[in-house]
Amino acid sequence: MGSLAAHALAGEEALRAGSPTDPLAPKPPHRPDAKAKAVIFLFMAGGPSHIETFDPKPLLNELDGQPRPADFGEAKYQFVKSDAKLLGSKRTFKRYGRSGIEVSDLLPHTGSCIDDIAVLRSCHGDMVVHSAAQYELMTGRIVPGFPSMGSWIVYGLGAEAKSLPSYVVMPDPDGALEAGQPMYMHGFLPAVYQPTTFRPGDRPVLNLDLPEGVSIEQRRRTVDLIQALNRAALEHSDDEFDARIRTYDLAFKMQTEAPAIFDLSNETAATLEMYGVGREPTHDYGRRCLLARRLVEQGVRFVTVVSGGGPGRLQWDAHQDIEENHIRMAAQTDEPIAALLKDLKQRGMLDETLVLWGGEFGRSPEAETRKDGSAGRDHHNLGFTMWMAGGGIQGGQVVGATDAIGLRAIEKPYHFRDIHTTILHQLGLEQYKLTYPHLGREERLTQVHGHVIEEIV
Repeated sequence: MGSLAAHALAGEEALRAGSPTDPLAPKPPHRPDAKAKAVIFLFMAGGPSHIETFDPKPLLNELDGQPRPADFGEAKYQFVKSDAKLLGSKRTFKRYGRSGIEVSDLLPHTGSCIDDIAVLRSCHGDMVVHSAAQYELMTGRIVPGFPSMGSWIVYGLGAEAKSLPSYVVMPDPDGALEAGQPMYMHGFLPAVYQPTTFRPGDRPVLNLDLPEGVSIEQRRRTVDLIQALNRAALEHSDDEFDARIRTYDLAFKMQTEAPAIFDLSNETAATLEMYGVGREPTHDYGRRCLLARRLVEQGVRFVTVVSGGGPGRLQWDAHQDIEENHIRMAAQTDEPIAALLKDLKQRGMLDETLVLWGGEFGRSPEAETRKDGSAGRDHHNLGFTMWMAGGGIQGGQVVGATDAIGLRAIEKPYHFRDIHTTILHQLGLEQYKLTYPHLGREERLTQVHGHVIEEIV
């Protein structure tokens, strides 16, 4: 008993003195053949329509205005009525690249990169409401309180950036989403693995400059004093307090080393033009995509760039008018996304940076008709499209398929768990080894089991 007490006291003294063990220190992957080192998730919040983007359905157009044939089966919706009619798409599709993959006229810039993209037309999830579907997309569970994939990845690999956060979320300036901040969070993992959420707008981080009249030496002494006072009160295994202490040191490093990361004026005019920075409607998303490249370039492990926020129509949540909504949202994002892929590639970064595009579900083949005659599409989780590029992904191919009207994934269906497993695989992480004990269980991102999408790795 005496030795146990002595060991506990020694542990507390080590914590107060500043433990040499850094939970964010870089860690080797489980497998030596890792292809990717970082992930950029282009989150199209609200649910982009697969039918209007990457999954053309000629039969749906032929059946426009008719009831869904019974042999396609049933689907659970939120707002589509039982007597709803099928809604054909007004979009046209064109074959791009050597692969000849069909891409909508909404996304011509993304189409120009299609040979680097693996299009997954057979994705599916379990939930048809935004919040639960967003939790499942981000954390593998349909309820809050579980770690996001960004937190899991930083837990598994540690951080390479010393003066920047290891996991960054860049939200849309139009506002919060239904699942809120919990979908991005660290859950039951230690708080050191939580994300840093940047502010919307052109100043994502405030107070990066030192106050007027304060020298770097004075600021260092202030931070050292705060750290010493905090560590004097630090109790054993208080990871929340330890994470708070670490944020002071990170903030100091960002003030001294990171301001240049957020200053886009040192980018060439051609680069800014390529991303659409400085002009509408691409300025905001283009600036955030460019910043994502700069962050990854400096060793940030996981970056989420959100398109869509606030009330439904400001997301890809096209209940009222699928045409107006998707034309507007695609105009904001298509050019910046293509610029990100091309920029990563020309800098030799695409090979080690995995880019994921998609939302929490797709849109329904049936129309959700409004009183004014406009027609939108409801939430749809039974079959939709996501895509991956870079990080060792074999682009220029389509994997899986939905049925002839886009209702259900019928060929090589892949669940969110399989998306997560494939991301981990490309980073050299094994789903059964990336675990954390919680309430008597060894929890993991993929819950029970996910499959690597072998066709694209």
